[in-house]
Amino acid sequence: MEKLGIKIERSPPENKLTQLGVRQWPKWSCPPSKFPWTYDAKETCYLMEGKVKVTPSGTNEAVEIAAGDLVVFPKGMTCTWDVSVRVSKYYNSE
Repeated sequence: MEKLGIKIERSPPENKLTQLGVRQWPKWSCPPSKFPWTYDAKETCYLMEGKVKVTPSGTNEAVEIAAGDLVVFPKGMTCTWDVSVRVSKYYNSE
């Protein structure tokens, strides 16, 4: 599924995560908060826990992502992260 330029795969199969090497990627976590963010590179991430609404700049529409989602953010995207439940993710920038 793709929404506002963000690609989301809900509950991808374990073999896909293994193939991508997700568990070897760096980890990042964040408590509930709201902050602006710009992606300097394409980022693929896998949320282990949490819930966040990502609102790309120039729109009032948000994309909700949560634990179990594999997400791809395009290079150059500027957005606001609104973390409602502590987020913990693996991420890989290209």
